Amino acid sequence: MEVRDYECDIEGIVNNANYLHYIEHTRHLFLRSLGVSFARLHEQGTDAVVARMNLLYKTPLRCDDEFLSRLWLEKKGIRFIFHQDLYRADDERLAFHADVELVCLVNGRLADSPDYNQAFQKYLRQSEA
Repeated sequence: MEVRDYECDIEGIVNNANYLHYIEHTRHLFLRSLGVSFARLHEQGTDAVVARMNLLYKTPLRCDDEFLSRLWLEKKGIRFIFHQDLYRADDERLAFHADVELVCLVNGRLADSPDYNQAFQKYLRQSEA
């Protein structure tokens, strides 16, 4: 991905909130790569929602910087935890790290989602906690 000028603040660095857009877009692209439609699942009554985020800002991204977005995924109970990193493309320096916990609402109730379990099965790292 690439930083666009309107995403930067007066200091010339990416405004902190835009990192959340970058990692959300990455999660949606990941879903799409698995053939999963976030919108279709919503229409069928299943919504994955963010329950918690832990964010770490390391090296600022600046206008026109290209960056790489990487993730790995684990499951703890009914929570899916996306570990996401953004790296500046020119030197692969870590710019941002996030641990994003998602839970599913199935027909409006907190529940385990068979659809997401199946979609993520080969990428999940199981944890006991």
